[in-house]
Amino acid sequence: MAQAAGSCASVRRVAFGPVRIADADSESIRGTMVACDDDELLRRIADDDQGAFRSLVERHIDRAYALALRILQNAADADDVVQDCMLKVWTHRRDWEGGRARFSTWLYRVVTNRCIDLRRMPRMSDIEEAPEVPDGREDALSELHRAGVVCMLERALTRIPDQQRIALILSYHENMSNAEIAEVMSTTISAVESLLKRGRQQLRRLLEGHQEDIRQSFKEN
Repeated sequence: MAQAAGSCASVRRVAFGPVRIADADSESIRGTMVACDDDELLRRIADDDQGAFRSLVERHIDRAYALALRILQNAADADDVVQDCMLKVWTHRRDWEGGRARFSTWLYRVVTNRCIDLRRMPRMSDIEEAPEVPDGREDALSELHRAGVVCMLERALTRIPDQQRIALILSYHENMSNAEIAEVMSTTISAVESLLKRGRQQLRRLLEGHQEDIRQSFKEN
């Protein structure tokens, strides 16, 4: 277990570093793991199979990180959340009950809840740097305008309540159905519909007066 926990220092893409698998060809085993579904990998992880753990991490870590980053708007915090969640898979590897929920649904729920907890912690405000625009580009002003619109949208999204924001992120960024969002957020479909409706209303209110800028930005893209 110490090896698997230590390998979590290299998060995302690197997939928690090399995993030693005794008396076997690691590339052959890795190919076998790719063919396994999540439930099979989890069964192997419950038997202390570090190769299965690595395969599960590689399969899901990028989307988990993208979700955490959209919620937190901070790369370092998103990395921390994903590491914590993936370590939880290993440290609680014998507690998984197959057939109750898809692993991806469970992971999204854990990432979402951890992000909400982190956002509620008191912290100093980060100073965000404006995006750099390459010199000499004829469309530099257009790029700056688009970057400003994106920044404005992201800032507005951070100002609405957490539950509404997460529902919007899962709907628009992750392309989840309302039923899938309800499962991730441990709520009902009707509650999700209400969250999405109120979230859109909040965004319209926060972005009032900027609708034309936003429409123009999407046209240019």
